[in-house]
Amino acid sequence: MIKLSAVIITYNEEEHLEKCLRSLIDVADEIIVVDSFSTDKTPEICNSFNVTFHQHAFEGYIEQKNYAVSLAKHDYILSLDGDEALSETLKSSILKVKNNYQFDGYYCNRLNNYCGQWIKHSDWYPDRKLRLFKKESGEWKGTNILYATNDIIAKSLWLN
Repeated sequence: MIKLSAVIITYNEEEHLEKCLRSLIDVADEIIVVDSFSTDKTPEICNSFNVTFHQHAFEGYIEQKNYAVSLAKHDYILSLDGDEALSETLKSSILKVKNNYQFDGYYCNRLNNYCGQWIKHSDWYPDRKLRLFKKESGEWKGTNILYATNDIIAKSLWLN
């Protein structure tokens, strides 16, 4: 079974962070939070969980994501934002992948919330994001996308 580092970037995420961290407990072997000097209870919430907490000045979304990945001990990364959480279905899928990791990366279907409504139609769902990947296979570049330094062979983790 592979070891998985979950990396999360935050800034004032006290409203969502606990749900995010709880969703990772049975999936991640390491949880790293890179915080941009939150002024709310984000640091206290992190201290109540078994996470590695770093504060780092925000230089940009891409730079923050790459910095978080650089701190990971393990070769396999699950990258999230502080306002995202894994569904039970996704957790189950990730655990299966950990036992039989075959690709450079895996896409996850992201469900978006707009003005308090979950968007389950149009081109907003499934909002496929490459969030589970081998550390050496890519880095964040461009406009908030994961760019592969080599060709990434990826498989979708369908959540429906």
